[in-house]
Amino acid sequence: MNVFLMIVILLAGFVLLVKGADLFVDGACDLSEKLRIPAYIVGLTVVAFGTSLPEAAVSITASLQGSNEIAIGNVIGSNTFNTLVVLGTSALFAPVAVKKNILKRDFPFCLVITVLMLVLMMTMNGGEVALTRFDGIILLIVFAVFMISSVIAGKREAKEEINTVSEEKKNVSWFKCVMLIVIGLVCVIAGGQLTVNGAKSLARMAGLSETVIGLTVVAIGTSLPELVTSVVAARKKMNDIAVGNVIGSNVFNILFILGISSVIGTITTDGYAVVDTCVLIGIFLFTYLFSLFNKKINRPAGVVMIGIYIAYTAYLLIR
Repeated sequence: MNVFLMIVILLAGFVLLVKGADLFVDGACDLSEKLRIPAYIVGLTVVAFGTSLPEAAVSITASLQGSNEIAIGNVIGSNTFNTLVVLGTSALFAPVAVKKNILKRDFPFCLVITVLMLVLMMTMNGGEVALTRFDGIILLIVFAVFMISSVIAGKREAKEEINTVSEEKKNVSWFKCVMLIVIGLVCVIAGGQLTVNGAKSLARMAGLSETVIGLTVVAIGTSLPELVTSVVAARKKMNDIAVGNVIGSNVFNILFILGISSVIGTITTDGYAVVDTCVLIGIFLFTYLFSLFNKKINRPAGVVMIGIYIAYTAYLLIR
């Protein structure tokens, strides 16, 4: 394939990503109002589930094929990208306010399950760092508890708030809400695939190695849905969905994707996964403390977060 065709595919992917994210966010917001559920709960569940499908496909397929390093590396890399780049880029477009409920409950929960992942990995399997089938069951049980408690909490908070649903939102049909979400999700996933494939082909033409492509293009590509969806949400002043999407995706990646992957077969990896998980914990703790003291992630913080990610990626390439 020639360079022109690859560029066309890349651009088509970006168009689908942006338009799909636009429809997806609109549908998710309409759904939250129809169900009388706070928007951040929809971001934590429906939006996070949809935007994490690429990571799920990559990690579960890798586990089935016995490519353990890809399965666990994809989750750690995606969560690092989500926390630093997705939130950081969203803040560049508009300061991202973080709700008290997210700071009080969801942020700490995400930090706790990341530590849980580290502890489970440290339970050696035959002298190797591993996540066993039993570990996977633990992660899936915690995931089920998280989903149920999020919906219950959302319903409770909705009852406590004054009903501010507009007549226009009341008249939006259920069918339209669902179709916006489904069409938007399909466009986002298809756009992500086209973007990754186009970028990979261009990278190969430029003479980059498979390792470099995997560490950069593929890892970032599976997180493009989260990036575009959160940026679009931030631009629409829908911070609850932007933040909820990142937190929910991180939770989904660790509990559901790693849970399913390790239940399929014990995931063994090298000591670098432990180091990278410790770095992820540090990154998430930094982001949480900054949000806790400032109640928002502003543009300067966004620049710093993106800079940290670039520096960490450089470290990975050198390593």
